[in-house]
Amino acid sequence: MAKGYWVAHVDVDDMESYKKYIAANAAPFAEYGAKFLVRGGEQTLMEGTTRNRTVVIEFPSYESALACYNSVGYQSAKALRDPVSTGDLVIIRGYDV
Repeated sequence: MAKGYWVAHVDVDDMESYKKYIAANAAPFAEYGAKFLVRGGEQTLMEGTTRNRTVVIEFPSYESALACYNSVGYQSAKALRDPVSTGDLVIIRGYDV
């Protein structure tokens, strides 16, 4: 079964408020087996455009990645994020060899 991934690029306008989102997303991420592969950190833009923060999260399956996003727990956390950040998020089915 192919894993699922969230790939997000985010600009944060208020990091103190954004930390509330980080705390609130811990429970749904744990529930759906999320594992952070990239969470911010140093980045070098080589082509195109991006935002200040990049996040890559691995899930056990594409279906669990979608279910986490659509869960009540994550949507409650997202409501804390939306007013203090701008971002792009894609959920991707991993390559299944």
